[in-house]
Amino acid sequence: MPATRKIIHIDMDAFYASVEQRDNPDLRGKPVAVGGSRERGVVAAASYEARRFGVRSAMPSVTAKRQCPDLIFVKPRFEVYKAISQQIRAIFAEHTPIIEPLSLDEAYLDVTENLQGIPLARDIALQIRAKIKAETDLNASAGISYNKFLAKLASDHRKPNGQYVISPEMGAAFVEGLPVGKFHGIGPATTAKFNALGIHTGLDIRNQTLPFLQQHFGKAGSYYYWISRGVDDRPVRANRIRKSVGAENTFSTDLTEFEPMKAELLPLIDKVWRHCEATCNKGRTVTLKVKFADFEIMTRSRSVASAVGSRDDLERLSVALLQSEMPLPKPVRLLGVSLSSLQESDNGAEAQLDLLI
Repeated sequence: MPATRKIIHIDMDAFYASVEQRDNPDLRGKPVAVGGSRERGVVAAASYEARRFGVRSAMPSVTAKRQCPDLIFVKPRFEVYKAISQQIRAIFAEHTPIIEPLSLDEAYLDVTENLQGIPLARDIALQIRAKIKAETDLNASAGISYNKFLAKLASDHRKPNGQYVISPEMGAAFVEGLPVGKFHGIGPATTAKFNALGIHTGLDIRNQTLPFLQQHFGKAGSYYYWISRGVDDRPVRANRIRKSVGAENTFSTDLTEFEPMKAELLPLIDKVWRHCEATCNKGRTVTLKVKFADFEIMTRSRSVASAVGSRDDLERLSVALLQSEMPLPKPVRLLGVSLSSLQESDNGAEAQLDLLI
């Protein structure tokens, strides 16, 4: 029987905002948003002081300012964040070569066999967090478990500046009381779909058959079936190279007019471009995804000779793809933008941009 894996999920606390507060003492203890304050700007990261007002990443800046009138906007400094991320990655590498970066501020580590021979994964996590604090003056949280899904849940459990262990004995019980909206990868639209089926918790998912979940959720149904039992066999994949990056959003009401759709595309374009800036990756193929009210999906792509060079170019290409299809034949429930054929312009961090669901 294979040995139980030891997986650590490290997540920096309010990373971009914490860097800005570290480097500018005037910002400490104040609500800070990293991002653009302009009318169509989007919050890239929010300090914990701002989060108390409901400010969160991917929120339109005008909404954030309305919820927190004292919010201070700071322009992102991606080169600084990237340099600190590489410092942190070097600390990880002192313990294991099996590191799967998810973004500049987040990674999985497989420490089943670790380079320093430390027997307990929780002690490795403590050591990593202490060294990050000593070298960068920033706080990290950690989750420790026997698979990736539970390690990710565990790191959220003691945030900020904490850590939590979910042992094999605890796994299934920990998941069963969890609201489906707290499952990593389940966004508002999928949560609503679960709830409409009378499924509200991990236990409710576990009480469904595999065919039922596959019928309603397709390929993801199998994933939900197993994680509701605390089972996740996905390996920690070192040196994963991402070939595309995308963002999408499901609307609360279906859209039919061009201008409202264009307005919804802008924060998605911002999100994709932030990834490109943070990782020094550029792409040549822009794809527009449209999901209609009847769930039919249409995609349209355009490739250019050299990598898309600016956020404005990405907007121009994305909007042109949408405009060329107008008027659309049916109401639209989801729009997405992605950039593929990515090229790494230096040895920047490979990063995954979570879909905005």
